[in-house]
Order: sequence, then structure tokens, then C-alpha cells
Amino acid sequence: MRQVIHVSHLSKMYAKTIAVDDLSFEVNEGEIFGMVGPNGAGKTTTIECLQGLRRPDQGEVRVLGLDPVRQEHSLRLVIGTQLQKAQLPDRLKVDEALDLFASFYPDPTPWPTLLERLGLVEKRSAYISQLSGGQQQRLFIALALINHPQLVFFDELTTGLDPQARHTIWDLVREIRSEGRTVFLTTHLMEEAEKLCGRVMIVDHGRVVALDTPAALVRGLGADSRVLFNCEHAFDWQVLKSISTVSRVEQDGQRVIVYGRAPRPDQPPLIADVANALSAQRIAFTDIRMEQASLEDVFLQLTGRAIRD
Repeated sequence: MRQVIHVSHLSKMYAKTIAVDDLSFEVNEGEIFGMVGPNGAGKTTTIECLQGLRRPDQGEVRVLGLDPVRQEHSLRLVIGTQLQKAQLPDRLKVDEALDLFASFYPDPTPWPTLLERLGLVEKRSAYISQLSGGQQQRLFIALALINHPQLVFFDELTTGLDPQARHTIWDLVREIRSEGRTVFLTTHLMEEAEKLCGRVMIVDHGRVVALDTPAALVRGLGADSRVLFNCEHAFDWQVLKSISTVSRVEQDGQRVIVYGRAPRPDQPPLIADVANALSAQRIAFTDIRMEQASLEDVFLQLTGRAIRD
């Protein structure tokens, strides 16, 4: 499979701060590749090095076979970029923005087609300030696609959007991938990475701490399953701890969380054991449900729970 991005031993420092520390990874053609990490993990610096906006201190970077520093102009013609903090003047109109960006490239995509595809035809003459958050994000996607890019970078694509807009944009990203393009995605939303990405790279302190498919990362965690339910009255937790597959029980107000190992295939699921144990003791409960370990659990275990600036 063709490598679209090749990074080998990439390092970048700002004064005495190490932003990226001996980072190595590859991205294959036609995949949605996700990079996640806490604030200050080195995600933005890595993307800037991939796009030729920063010169690495050490290491080798190739994007579509090009050196992003020495061949930045050639690279600009074949990649598309949606930046996390992209902004356009409020009094610029949608069609004016598309005309402007189309003028940067020798053979741009006819932008009326992009407007139709992204559901923005009715906003063609609207000012940027008149667009909702989801509409602005769709416009930035259109601007990122206007040059027929082989590789598209999306940086925090759906942060701040409502669930409906988020799912609409997820569908657009999948559609872009289905056309044979490669997508490099950074996100703080673990659900987004889990649903969209074929592989996810977790970075922390400028280093790769995990890289695999979301499912493999979750399996490798070996985390407990969780059963959650509400109980209005206090009860003896020993009722649940006596279940052989239960590892611990936590309570937050009326909410009870039971952690346990996945049983063997010939055994009933954890939720059945919990419900049966509660019913046998005549303990009233409501809203019982089961949760499996997720990519968020992997992320928290590998990077910690402390807030970072």
C-alpha cells in the first residue's frame, strides 16, 4: 500500500521546550488517519511540519513523496487544509471566498458543485457572519477541497458543533475517503476518532504512545466492562461484589457503576448477573445499561486525567 505520509524521527523544539520528540509514523493512501492527544502533546507542531509551515530540527518528513520544506509550493497544490482556528472576514461573501481560493490554483474544482454537495447553495451570496457554525465548517471543507487534493488535513473539524452538524460532517469526511482521498484528522473527541478513523495515533509529550486501529487499542487496554444503574436507596455493595466477574463498585449519588471482567462465551453477560443479584435481594433499580471500554478509556489510561494548558 502506498505511503502518503512518512515521518521518521521528527523532532522540534521551541527554546528549551520539546514540542515533538523523535516522532515516527506512516499514513497509507485512502485511509482516515487520526491523531489525538492532550493539549501541548505536539499535535499542531506535527501538522505544521507536515505542511511545510515549520522546519523540523531533526528527522525526515515526506508528504506525497515531497519534502514539505524544500517543495512547499508543489505540496500546496496537492493537499487541502482546514485549520482549527480558520477565519474569514465577516463581510466577505461565500461566493467571494470561493472565488478567492479558486484563484490560487491552476485547475480548481468548479465551486458551485462543491456548494451543492455541501448543502450551501442557498448561502452562496451570504456573508460569512451570517453562517451558522456548521455552515462555516462546511464552507471551510469546500475551500479545502477546491484544488482536487489527494490528501486533506482536518484539524479539530467538529469542535463546538451540535450533534446533528457533527454527524453531517462525519458523513462528508467518509464521502471524501470513499473517493480515494486520504484524510489526516486531529480531534479532541474520542467518539469522533473511534467512528471515523481506520487507525489512531495517540501522542503525548511529543511522542507516540499508541498507534493501531481503535478496536485493537481498546482490546489491548484489557479494561473492565461497566454496568450502570440508578438506585434511590442505600444498599450493601457486597451483594454485587460477591459476583465472581465483578472487580469493583462505585457510587455517585443515586448512580451506581459496577466494573467487571468480560465473562466467558458460555456465561451470561455482566448486566444479567447484576440485575439478577439486585432482584434476588429485592433492591429496586432503574435505567440499567451496559457500557464497553472505549477509545476514551485508552486515551485516559495512556495520557492521564490531569487538566493541561
